[in-house]
Amino acid sequence: MKGCGLSLWGGREAFKAGILFILMILFIAGCGGKKEVKQVTQESKIAQDAFSVAETLRTAYTNKEFAAIADRSTKEGYKEVMDSVRYFDSVELDFTPRWIEIDKSKVYLNVAWKGAWVVGKETVRERGMAVFQLEGTPLKLSKIVRGNPFKYPERQ
Repeated sequence: MKGCGLSLWGGREAFKAGILFILMILFIAGCGGKKEVKQVTQESKIAQDAFSVAETLRTAYTNKEFAAIADRSTKEGYKEVMDSVRYFDSVELDFTPRWIEIDKSKVYLNVAWKGAWVVGKETVRERGMAVFQLEGTPLKLSKIVRGNPFKYPERQ
């Protein structure tokens, strides 16, 4: 039967319909079923709280709201910050969290920072890497292990 256009598999239209059917089955199978919702780990919650403490300290310092620093610090941590604060007219201070270590009841937050302090007509720029030791519930700053960003501007 030459030229009748029939084939064993039903022709091109049947082939296209078969491919479309297979794709629809795969799509439906991929969308179906219950998705597993991952629970937030305790370490993740601690890290988020530590980032929040650092941001609160940064904002309070730049706005000279020292009561807010006291709220997020232990007595020793607050004393360390306040003993290091120098006079400035204004400051732009940026924190970028880099690393966090959780060691039993203590959390060590490594923060890269850069700042520009204005005193009169002079601008002092500095940058560094700080390590904040946090502890308690809720987390509070207990010590600045290194790279204290609150001790500037130091002038020669």
